[in-house]
Amino acid sequence: LLSVFLKRGEISNFQYLMHLNTLAGRSYNDLMQYPVFPWILADYDSEELDLTNPKTFRNLAKPMGAQTEDRLAQYKKRYKDWEDPNGETPAYHYGTHYSSAMIVASYLVRMEPFTQIFLRLQGGHFDLADRMFHSVREAWFSASKHNMADVKELIPEFFYLPEFLLNSNNFDLGCKQNGTKLGDVILPPWAKGDPREFIRVHREALECDFVSAHLHEWIDLIFGYKQQGPAAVEAVNVFHHLFYEGQVDIYNINDPLKETATIGFINNFGQIPKQV
Repeated sequence: LLSVFLKRGEISNFQYLMHLNTLAGRSYNDLMQYPVFPWILADYDSEELDLTNPKTFRNLAKPMGAQTEDRLAQYKKRYKDWEDPNGETPAYHYGTHYSSAMIVASYLVRMEPFTQIFLRLQGGHFDLADRMFHSVREAWFSASKHNMADVKELIPEFFYLPEFLLNSNNFDLGCKQNGTKLGDVILPPWAKGDPREFIRVHREALECDFVSAHLHEWIDLIFGYKQQGPAAVEAVNVFHHLFYEGQVDIYNINDPLKETATIGFINNFGQIPKQV
């Protein structure tokens, strides 16, 4: 029914994604199962965004780990060469997740109460400045190209909340190794240095014809049939088995240390949404 409304233009892509997240058990009330939204753009360098050019956009048919051929080859090799001497952990492409409490808190670290949540998750201090979220462009390149431990997607706030991009509370977020002091999030040139303009253009991109035509491909990966099983293997979309609901029976783990470690892993590293 939702897809019918979408095709008729009766609900926006944003509303459709929010409904899907809700159906899959994602909620603003749980940072460990927070609503997940896709990176949609690949252009964070142009002065003006061309929403008629396919090269402006991320490949929505592929997970973040498969956005470049080099990274794709490395993740495929990891899966192919996987060996677990204990036989407890099946092969996987990704040992980190695209959505977790830490990822959400790191995006929203400049706003309370997320600042305090981030500090609590980090043991009472901000992370090293070079690892903090401070530039939309650098976050994209980290998640799509440069960092094998980073395949994170976005959160809904990237499409409606300019305030999270500003360090209005003047938190001391530290200095990068190159001497740059962290403050407001650095925006792409097409945002003209204005968080509201960033949100306006980013939301316009989410609702444009190209994304409308390809959004279902990303939904298949995150919420649909390419989430698990042979289709996930073929799509290079297999995560560590503890990320999947129902993969481990916590109540049947006899070793208390192992039980605590397993729960901690699931809580800290994220969970795959329920299949819709």
